[in-house]
Amino acid sequence: MNSGKTIFAQLMDFVPAYEFRKCVDRYNGNHKVISFSCWDQYLCMAFAQLTYRESLRDIQACLRVTPSRLYHLGIRGKVSRNTLAHANQTRDWRIYADFAQILIARARKLYVEDSFGVELDQAVYALDPTTIDRCLALFPCAEFRKRKGAVKLHTLLDLHGNIPSVIIITTGKVHDVNILDNLIIETGAIYVMDRGYLDFARLHKIHQTSALFVIRAKKNFSRKRLYSIPVDKSTGVQCDQIVILKGYYAKKDYP
Repeated sequence: MNSGKTIFAQLMDFVPAYEFRKCVDRYNGNHKVISFSCWDQYLCMAFAQLTYRESLRDIQACLRVTPSRLYHLGIRGKVSRNTLAHANQTRDWRIYADFAQILIARARKLYVEDSFGVELDQAVYALDPTTIDRCLALFPCAEFRKRKGAVKLHTLLDLHGNIPSVIIITTGKVHDVNILDNLIIETGAIYVMDRGYLDFARLHKIHQTSALFVIRAKKNFSRKRLYSIPVDKSTGVQCDQIVILKGYYAKKDYP
């Protein structure tokens, strides 16, 4: 008979509980909480994520099938669907947002030397949104279309280890390019984006911070070639050209 820790408890040993308690105290998360603490809530949601639970009822059924083992998982409070739903609804989301930043900072240090297929010394980020459909009757704030609700999950992914460094959630109506205004651009880093982020004024701000960006051009992209740089086409690069913009507003936004 195995008398050691459960696998879940061993995984949670890597989570800095002291830092989590600091986040809870910062926002007074356990105020008037009798039994089901923020730490219990976090463990339940972490368990649900790792075991692919699909609903609160699914989480409850899975955890309560052997209640004697909850203690060994680290969960001290009683797990019920109503208690978990109330905790998810009322407790300050900033507790978990701050704690996520702590975990991200630790994870990035572990993978900073990992290669992703291209040998580059700079940090490389990929920026892209994911649209998540929501029911307007349940989520009236998730504005998207007249009869359809959605939120957008804008993710800035560090390609060294594929770790998200910034996650911003907006309504579905917010255009992708607006997220560039909320990012703190890292000097010397490379940002890879699709054509949805093509805005010359915002791209010029990235250039001014000594960062680089890689982005696809739109079909109506108007430019004038000044000169070409020789390239080795066997590497997959077709051409390397220095261009200037021809449009009046484009030249004004990106002089």
